[in-house]
Order: sequence, then structure tokens, then C-alpha cells
Amino acid sequence: MPDTKSHSRGLLLIAAFKLLKGFALLAVGIGALHLLHRDVAAVADHWINAFRVDPHNRFIHWLLAKLPLVDDTKLKELSVGTFIYAAVFLTEGTGLALRKRWAEYFTIITTGSFLPLEVYEIIHHVTVAKSVALILNIAVVVYLVRELRRYPKP
Repeated sequence: MPDTKSHSRGLLLIAAFKLLKGFALLAVGIGALHLLHRDVAAVADHWINAFRVDPHNRFIHWLLAKLPLVDDTKLKELSVGTFIYAAVFLTEGTGLALRKRWAEYFTIITTGSFLPLEVYEIIHHVTVAKSVALILNIAVVVYLVRELRRYPKP
């Protein structure tokens, strides 16, 4: 007889991960809306100075060079996109936390559907963050598929 406690623990861990990502994206979307009709570069410069970030950092230079290109339309598009992704992650996380079977299938489908894109991104530009994200997402899909097979529908 499989251990249902470990099954629940695994689902809750994935649920927490999905909920964390969902709330983070929700915060990004709200933040993007708060930047509407403002000088984004000036706001970024303020926060860079407030956090005492090294002004000679190449990432900061890259960021400050790109920010003047961000206008209200791009901020609206960013917020809509992040709200959509947040809704998906929050739906997955809530369903998994409530131990709903549909949420396991939904998470496998949504997470699995992005794996080819993540592989493509890594092929074109490898970063540690992208690699970790790919490994975590593969682990989530593999775990959920195994769990669905171990715990067939009652």
C-alpha cells in the first residue's frame, strides 16, 4: 500500500511552489500597473540608489539602457501577461493544495507544455536560472505523472 502521507506532502510542496510563483507574478503585475504614466527609468534609478546597488554593474547598465523603451502600452501588456500566468499558477496551487485530481492533470499539462520552450531557450542562451527552472519543472511533471499512476482514481 503506497504511503498517502508522502503523496500529500509532495502535492503540498508543489502547491506551495505554484502559489509562491502565482503571488510573485501578481505582485509584478500590480507593480507594472503602478508604473503607468511614470518615468520608469527614474523610478528604477531611485530604487537602485535606495538599495545601494553597484552602479558599475553590467546588468544595471543594461537595465537602465532598456528602461526608456518601456512605455505605458508595454507596461499594460506586461501586467496582463503576468496576471494570466498568475491565474494559472494560483489555480494549479489551489487545486493541488486541495488535493484535487483535476489539478494534477492541469499542472502536468500546463507545466509540460512549456518544457519545449524552456529547452529552446536554454539551447539559445544557457543560464543557471533557466536550467534550474527546467529541472524543477521536469521534476514536477515526472512526480505528478508517477503519483497519478501510483494512486489511480478511487
